[in-house]
Amino acid sequence: MAQPTPAAGYGKTSGGTVFAAVLLLVTGILAIFQAIAAIAKDDVYARIGSYVFEFDLTTWGWIHLVIGVIVALTGVGLFAGSELARGAGIAIAGLSVIVNFMWLPYQPWWSIIIIAIDVFIIWSLCTRWTPTAD
Repeated sequence: MAQPTPAAGYGKTSGGTVFAAVLLLVTGILAIFQAIAAIAKDDVYARIGSYVFEFDLTTWGWIHLVIGVIVALTGVGLFAGSELARGAGIAIAGLSVIVNFMWLPYQPWWSIIIIAIDVFIIWSLCTRWTPTAD
């Protein structure tokens, strides 16, 4: 069977990779803003209920800041066509799912939305992974 000719959008990055890169960049930047709010003022977020995993809000702010920067940089790496960024994107999106699950007591709806976005990121990065011949 003949190999398909590269269409627009193929080459170093395909449509799913660009989709994941945009989502990683946007969620990374939003996590940075969320972190700044948590670090600057401890009373911005209120805990809902009592959970086994409880951290200080400032600690959560620093966690979100570090992860947000890594997520945004991974998105930039995907735009550049880095295969390392693809693997890192899958790993960091998985880590983001765990962190946002633990963030549920503070922002339940936002955490669920970010978890869903992270699942889309993982799916789009895993569906088409063909190494480029450079």
